[in-house]
Amino acid sequence: MARQTSYIVQAFVSGKGDQLKADKPILCKSAEEATRKAQRVAEGKIGVVAYSNSADAETGDYDEQPTIYFKAGRLPALFEN
Repeated sequence: MARQTSYIVQAFVSGKGDQLKADKPILCKSAEEATRKAQRVAEGKIGVVAYSNSADAETGDYDEQPTIYFKAGRLPALFEN
């Protein structure tokens, strides 16, 4: 099986205390679509990020870090590079 790339928009809202709570992720077909959706979602969320991850499920080879296309607001440490 070939390497597959997933494009994802992940928004965050206030959780318990000072923590972030992830909304349901939005799957997209391209980096451009993910970026556009993240920009629209950003207005009503504490934080939002559009990113991609690539993986080859057969070999178990996964990206160590996501490729970030857009980010706004407060995010978990994984997305703060």
